[in-house]
Amino acid sequence: LVGEKVAIISQKPQTTRNRICAVLNRNETQFVFLDTPGLHKPRTLLGDYMVRVTRESVADVDAVLLLVEPVARVGVPEQILMEQLSQLNMPSLLVINKIDTVKKETILEVIAQYQNAHKFEAVFPISAKTGDGIETLFTELEKYSKPGPQLFPDGMASDQPEKQIIAEIVREKLLSCLDREVPHGTAVEITRFTEREKLNAERMVQAG
Repeated sequence: LVGEKVAIISQKPQTTRNRICAVLNRNETQFVFLDTPGLHKPRTLLGDYMVRVTRESVADVDAVLLLVEPVARVGVPEQILMEQLSQLNMPSLLVINKIDTVKKETILEVIAQYQNAHKFEAVFPISAKTGDGIETLFTELEKYSKPGPQLFPDGMASDQPEKQIIAEIVREKLLSCLDREVPHGTAVEITRFTEREKLNAERMVQAG
C-alpha cells in the first residue's frame, strides 16, 4: 500500500509480532496504516503480548480494515475480531487479498460468508501482488479522513527506526531459509549498525 517494504512476510503464522506503522502521503491526505499481529490463541508470553497489541490497536483508529485470504470460511480469530468490531463505533471494511490466486466464484463465496457474519461498510477484493483493487480501496479510505495536522513528515514511510527494520528483514530470511532447523520464536538483535556513502553518492547501510 505504501510502496516500500516496512513489514516482513512469511508463510508461517504470527510472523508479525509488533504493531507496525506505515505512512503514505497521497494527494491531500496522509494515510497511517497500523499493521497488527494476527489474532490467535496464545500459548506463550509472546503470544499474549501479540494478542494484546492487536486488541488495543483496533480501538485507536478511524476505520478498521479486516484483511482476509480468499477462503470461503470464517475462522475463529476473524469471528472474535468481528465481535469486537460490533462493539466499536467506527466503520469497518472487509479487504480480501490474493484474488489473483482464485476464481471469481470463490471470491463471491467469501464475500457472502463474511457479509452474513458482520455488517461491513464495504467489501474490497484486491491483489497486493498485482495492484488490482488498490485504487478503489484508497478512494473509499479517503472518505474517512479527517482534517488535522500532518502527523508524519514527507518522505517518512514508517515510524520504525532503520535498525529495527533491518532486524526484522534478517528474521524474515531466517524464517524463509531455515524451515525446521530454527524455531519460530527466533529473535534478531542488531549489535553493529554503520552507514557509508557509495561512489555514486547513494547511502549504503551495513549491519551485523
